[in-house]
Amino acid sequence: MGYPTNYRYTREHEWIALDGAIGTVGITDYAQASLGDIVYVDVPKVGDAVTANATFGSVESVKAVSDLYSPVSGTVTAINEDLKASPDKINEDPHNTWIIRVELSDPSEFTALLDAAAYEAFISEETGS
Repeated sequence: MGYPTNYRYTREHEWIALDGAIGTVGITDYAQASLGDIVYVDVPKVGDAVTANATFGSVESVKAVSDLYSPVSGTVTAINEDLKASPDKINEDPHNTWIIRVELSDPSEFTALLDAAAYEAFISEETGS
């Protein structure tokens, strides 16, 4: 699967798409494939603050529980309510299934993240492929 070029990526395998000052955050195809079948997603509440590189929740799969790391700092403006009943949507379409939306407090954090090519190179280094 190709990685959307309009997204930015973290080394912890989250993606973020920016629309004005609002960032939409999810996990990458690589992350969901590594986790296996996702059965639960734990997210913050709307209005909660998140900090770049700090955990904001977790994803539970049949294999493990994995922390979610915020790519940016800001305030949660929305959570994907659909994931409560259907967390497996992340497995089905990881790059179109968002987890939270964040109003960025520092837009420069977005530009400091990996672009698609750098993220793909990072995965290749990590997997040795």
